[in-house]
Amino acid sequence: MRPKRPEPLAHEPRVDAQLRAVADPTRRAILSRLVNTTEVPAGDLADGFRMTRPAVSRHLRVLLEADLVAVRTVAQSRLYSANPTKIQELRDWFDNYWDAALPRLKSVIEKTHNKDES
Repeated sequence: MRPKRPEPLAHEPRVDAQLRAVADPTRRAILSRLVNTTEVPAGDLADGFRMTRPAVSRHLRVLLEADLVAVRTVAQSRLYSANPTKIQELRDWFDNYWDAALPRLKSVIEKTHNKDES
């Protein structure tokens, strides 16, 4: 029996939360909108979606818990913005993942291809 190979990157709860957050298409749309602006009031964000304000607030809470967005309160408004540092960290995680995974995938494909030719 072959020994198990270690995973390319260790289990990271922060990354897990971020991946769960961006797995949802609505949250990706919210994040995309925030990345392309500075700060957006919660009400304005909700106006851009076909859902209730409380539903958008639930999505924002998930993004906040994943640290992908930030919020600050000004008077009665909650202003949301993307957290570029954490988004870059997630991108770096993906880069590291693919840097480790692609050479292994190439090796498997080449071995399979060589077996087929034999």
